[in-house]
Amino acid sequence: MIGALMLDIAGTHLTQEDIELLQAPQVGGVILFGRNIESPAQVRALTDHMRQIRPDILIAVDQEGGRVQRLKQGFTLLPAMGHFGELYQSKPERALELSEKCGWLMAIEVLAVGIDFSFAPVLDLNDISDVIGDRSFATNIQDITPLASAFLKGMKRAGMASTGKHFPGHGSVKADSHVAAAVDPRSYEEIQQKDMQTFIQLQSQLDALMPAHVIYSQVDPNPAGFSEFWIQKVLRQELGFDGVLFSDDLSMQAACVAGGADARIQAALKAGCDMGLVCNDRAAQCLALEGIVDLPLPNQERLERMRGRIPQIQIHDVLDLGEEWRQVRDEITGFRNQVAS
Repeated sequence: MIGALMLDIAGTHLTQEDIELLQAPQVGGVILFGRNIESPAQVRALTDHMRQIRPDILIAVDQEGGRVQRLKQGFTLLPAMGHFGELYQSKPERALELSEKCGWLMAIEVLAVGIDFSFAPVLDLNDISDVIGDRSFATNIQDITPLASAFLKGMKRAGMASTGKHFPGHGSVKADSHVAAAVDPRSYEEIQQKDMQTFIQLQSQLDALMPAHVIYSQVDPNPAGFSEFWIQKVLRQELGFDGVLFSDDLSMQAACVAGGADARIQAALKAGCDMGLVCNDRAAQCLALEGIVDLPLPNQERLERMRGRIPQIQIHDVLDLGEEWRQVRDEITGFRNQVAS
């Protein structure tokens, strides 16, 4: 069974404390960070060990490309998605082809080392946000939708479930919600007609969504991830979205409005999230776990859809995933070097 808390670990292997935590029924997932990564072989050994302890654990990572990619040593460095948006202006077909290949390449490498999914893609607009920028495909909806759709096709072909973020849109808010309270004063109509459109148009391709830690002050006093209005009324009822909902990291500054870690995860689950993330704070993780120990387990059938098609292969310190992988890796690396120069 899969629990409702996703947490992280401090190092490159499991400690006794980690092992005990992984066995708690309400732990459902582990997210890996750069500090957990030494080489492809080490990551695969770590994820295999996690599954020995807890066979049904879901293992995730932020492997978006550009400045947000945790798997670096021994993995392909991916371009920021914004570069596909730039190419799309002059060579749209080539940009779509590369975006799809990049989605496939990211997914095939992440799956190879035993990680079920990457929290990707970012569907926000590249507008005024300090934290989004070139993590987004483009500055307008018309370009984001086809580029992200291509990336999603690549992920799916590799056998990875997708997570669109950050619903209903973080790109039009200046503040970085990791370190500050982020407030968007626009009306529901404006958000719905602009930022939300990528999520609406790509809904059939998305297995999961991550709501933004943003307060849309004209719409609801709570950040979207704690808001029954956004989650129940808009996502579940009006849009009919039946995918998984992951809270963004409940340790982030913008989540503090909901109180301590126990109150935060309770608020996220009550609003309708399936799984809450608590990162970089072991004491907060333990508190969150205490806060949900008596709650029913989340929707298993829904969460099960996030399980990746992980190959049973031997992984060495240097990845080698076959001929197609080598060709696509060289093509994406060439593009990344070209835009970096």
